[in-house]
This record gives sequence, structure tokens and C-alpha cells, in this order.
Amino acid sequence: MKDLMRYTSILLIFVLASCGGGDSAPPAEEAQEPAPAEEGMAAPAMDLPEGVTAAMVAEGETVFTGAGICFTCHLEGGVGGPLAPDLTDDVWLNIDGSYESIVQNIMTGVPEPVEHPGLMLPKGGAPITDEQVNAVAAYVWTLSNGS
Repeated sequence: MKDLMRYTSILLIFVLASCGGGDSAPPAEEAQEPAPAEEGMAAPAMDLPEGVTAAMVAEGETVFTGAGICFTCHLEGGVGGPLAPDLTDDVWLNIDGSYESIVQNIMTGVPEPVEHPGLMLPKGGAPITDEQVNAVAAYVWTLSNGS
């Protein structure tokens, strides 16, 4: 029975993966100008991990919701679903939640998930570059660290 569930999960992942990606990414939202800060007050900035930039986080969100097809299992905004865990909380099931561990997890996949029935292929089964993996990891890190 456990093998049947695993094979069904694998099949479901391949079906979902075939629905996403490609050249049909959702339209990019127009950039909005940030509201000017009151005089003498700076807007609070998130302390990103070393080597991570705000541009990487923005690119990561685009890849997460587009070519990376991450949203097919983790759902929009990374809130999790029946196939994959919530990425917006501080509970990490398969890794420690550091930026480096997120990068490694995306690169290698999750062949034996702790809780969810769907395994994750390396790079989520998507044809994304290592740089895009780093960007997705930056975005995912911000989801659980109060972006």
C-alpha cells in the first residue's frame, strides 16, 4: 500500500510538472514606487543572508511562480498543500531552514519526505539554472523569515 501511494504521488508530481513551466509565465506585476519614508525615518530592511540581494529575492519569486513550477506543490505564496509543506512558517521538516540548506535541498530534491506524500525531484523537476535555484532559495528564505 505504501508503494502504491508513493508511485501515485510520483505520477501526480509528473502530471503537475507538465502543466507548469514553459514560456507561459504569469504576467509580471508592475513595479510600484515605495511610499516615501517620513523625514528622518528609514524603512526597515530585512537582514538577508550573506551573498543574497533583494534582486535575487525578486527573481526567485518570479521563478517560484513561473518556470520553477514550485507553486504547483507549495501553492501560491508558498503556503503549502497536500503535496508539499508550508514554506511561510518557521517549521522545517527536511532541513534546518538556513539559506544554504534551502539551496542544497532544491538542488538535490527530497526523495523521502518526512511528512508529505509527494517527493521533490532535483530542482523540482524544472529546467532551471543553478543561479535560478539560488534566487528561489533566497525567496523561500524570506518567506519563513518575515519578508
